[in-house]
Amino acid sequence: MTTSIVLGAGMVGVSTALALQEAGHQVLLIDRKAPGRETSYGNAGIIQTEAVEPYAFPRSLREIVRVALKRGNDTDWGLGDMPRLAGPLWRYFTQSAPAPYARTIAAYSKLALRASDDHARFVEPAKAGDLIVRQGWRAVYRSPEKLDAAAATAERLKRDYGVPSDVLTSDELAAGEPALKCRLAGAVHWTSPWTCRDPGELVSRYAALFVARGGKLARGDAMSLQQTGAGWRVLAEDGDVAAENAVVALGPWSPVLAARFGYRVPMVFKRGYHWHFGGEYGPRISMLDVDRSALIAPMNAGWRVLTGAHLAPLGAAPASRQIRHAVSAARELFGLREPVEVKPWSGTRPCMPDMLPVVGPSRHKGLWFHFGHGHQGFTLGPTTALLLAEQMSGHHTNPLTLPLLPLARNWA
Repeated sequence: MTTSIVLGAGMVGVSTALALQEAGHQVLLIDRKAPGRETSYGNAGIIQTEAVEPYAFPRSLREIVRVALKRGNDTDWGLGDMPRLAGPLWRYFTQSAPAPYARTIAAYSKLALRASDDHARFVEPAKAGDLIVRQGWRAVYRSPEKLDAAAATAERLKRDYGVPSDVLTSDELAAGEPALKCRLAGAVHWTSPWTCRDPGELVSRYAALFVARGGKLARGDAMSLQQTGAGWRVLAEDGDVAAENAVVALGPWSPVLAARFGYRVPMVFKRGYHWHFGGEYGPRISMLDVDRSALIAPMNAGWRVLTGAHLAPLGAAPASRQIRHAVSAARELFGLREPVEVKPWSGTRPCMPDMLPVVGPSRHKGLWFHFGHGHQGFTLGPTTALLLAEQMSGHHTNPLTLPLLPLARNWA
């Protein structure tokens, strides 16, 4: 029986453990914390099957100047962090040019469109159906001009990819969201995505399914990974564990470990923030206030208010600007009460410059990479895990995997 160690117990790592287990591997899943307590805990909880075109770096001078001057709440950055981020951001900019971005979309869209089907493989066996809501989510707009532009984009995505959506007028939105405190121009309702009322808990239940099926879950130090004559070894709570394969699924910490084996991963780090609030009056389904870059999601813990992206390296101090503006915008729309937690949560999204996750073998025998999902690790974890399991089981490479291979990147 093939033995494998999976390093990282977020959505990507737990999904990897399940997929390898189904493929006949004996798997140890290791992390310093319980499953779903790091980056996978703090997302919007949306399985975004409509997100067929990933976030590109702005290409117009006007948009770049807007971001540089922080005229908006979608992006934040600090001058002192730029020397550490400049190289990956430049790659991100070049990969967002029309030709490479078209190649990215061609690969990425096929992954996103199958995401809910791949989650369905685990949701019911994990007894997690109570966490899943199949009502989509809404992007709301404050001006008719922006609503018209969004409606045109939604129509294009429907035509090109079959992504379903409904465009709501101001009256239709008000009827659908009676707790709204102010009139808005309208909304695009993306109807196919699933939402989750507790993302961290969903990862935890997937991990429990893995254990129930015979897998082993352990606390340990992923950074202790060493190559041995027969494979790989890592220090777990009960001592050293050896296996033929090791999968690096550590999200934003993956480049740190990869660097120990000679890989310089040019990852772009995008920090996000959220804060839960009490109150009886919030959106019926998740809602993104596009103009204010604030997402309000109904969660079991309360109304989760989320921000856009803060470009910051690992270890940088949290910033408060985005979450303050997001909370202010959310309170313009709904009657939120006091926060449930003392302070906001923050976590880092691991984004690759070409906007594609890294899925496949490294140059080292038995060392596999599975990271770099950006904003969509929660969405795509099961999908790319199944593609990785096919590779690790010796099957012919799925065409979907070819653009995702580490060796297809110029840094690997």
